[in-house]
Amino acid sequence: MDLFEDTARPDSRSGRTPQAPLAERLRPLRIEDIVGQQHLLGPGKPLRVFIERDEIPSMIFWGPPGCGKTTIARVIAHHSKAEYFQLNAVASGVQEVRKVLDRAAVNRKKLAKKTILFIDEIHRFNKAQQDALLHAVEEGDIVLIGATTENPSFEVISPLLSRCFVYVLEPLGTGDLRELISRALERDPMVAGRKAVLGESERDLLIRLSGGDARLLLNGLETALSLIPPGKGESAVTADILTASFQRNAVRYDRAGEEHYNIISAFIKSIRGSDPDAAVYWMARMLEGGEDPKFIARRMIVLSSEDIGNADPAALPMSVACFTAVDYIGMPEARIVLSQTAVYLASAPKSNASYRAVEEALGDVRAGKRDPVPVHLRNAPTGLMKDLGYGREYKYSHDYDGHFVEQNYLPEEMEGTIYYRPTTEGAEKSIRERLNKLWKSKQR
Repeated sequence: MDLFEDTARPDSRSGRTPQAPLAERLRPLRIEDIVGQQHLLGPGKPLRVFIERDEIPSMIFWGPPGCGKTTIARVIAHHSKAEYFQLNAVASGVQEVRKVLDRAAVNRKKLAKKTILFIDEIHRFNKAQQDALLHAVEEGDIVLIGATTENPSFEVISPLLSRCFVYVLEPLGTGDLRELISRALERDPMVAGRKAVLGESERDLLIRLSGGDARLLLNGLETALSLIPPGKGESAVTADILTASFQRNAVRYDRAGEEHYNIISAFIKSIRGSDPDAAVYWMARMLEGGEDPKFIARRMIVLSSEDIGNADPAALPMSVACFTAVDYIGMPEARIVLSQTAVYLASAPKSNASYRAVEEALGDVRAGKRDPVPVHLRNAPTGLMKDLGYGREYKYSHDYDGHFVEQNYLPEEMEGTIYYRPTTEGAEKSIRERLNKLWKSKQR
């Protein structure tokens, strides 16, 4: 199919045929009809002003699936006098991009006409493909609109990113999704013709099953309607029919993308914050999204030392045992072990004293504090070393009451330095008391 025919300007006819999916049939063509994103499209907001004035800059839309990125691009195309082309980064390569850029150069130089190129999933273009866009954007041959579900700071090359505005699209709220359901039931002839009835609880279920994805919500509703046998009268869309149409809830999670880092961050912070309920919830999100359970277990090993430490010395061996068990048994049973460990760690007393101690010590070493080992701490395996006094004044701890004697174990210039400062939480309270009792000159 010819590229220029395939990417013709969207109008009231294209994409809105009875054969198109419900989400496509309901896709708005006017700014006023877009649901959500009022921080960008409300009266006087920057993106709306650009669209109304037909002064579109190059920009990147960043947001979750089904929040309106493609819809806004289509509305821009409908309002603009520029020639509009749409490519999907998954199905397009440099050759397709080059055709558009050549056409755009002719438009600018010979016809004084702007060209808008919308690239969906632009994060899937590699560096070479993104590099191919740079000159055209800089010269003004094209107005680039990219859509991505991934953080463009990581996925779009810096030179291209610096030439584009980045607009963050928010997930659609429950109110927005309920409005879309009402529009489908009332405005779409094919849906309205079925006289579909959707109760409040069923609407809430539909929203939950869609995971906040408007496209999935509308197409899931259409699938549910197709499962109802045709007949006279109203068609009741039940919870069972909705569940059957989705089979499984939509879980937004990309093991290689930003959502991966967002959710593991929320998981770790929930454990650190002693909230076992939140910890289990974020863990469930990861598991349902297909995360490697051993990745979760490894993160808990790190956390057990960094955030719990000696406040509960059992945390680390328990986390290591969790990793071993997960490795042995795998999913789905591993979820139980992971849950037990996450709940334990979240409920345990917290201390980052060990973490702070090593960071402070590393800071001193890197700053140049590398004085010689004191002579009394050195081994003396040879006669020469003994003659030089190696180990001569060392006091053997077990020769003293309580198996302790106060002496300096640091370089002389650092004598008295304290790195480890136990908290008063859990077992560290006893550790602190013991150290303060032993070390009269180093109170923590």
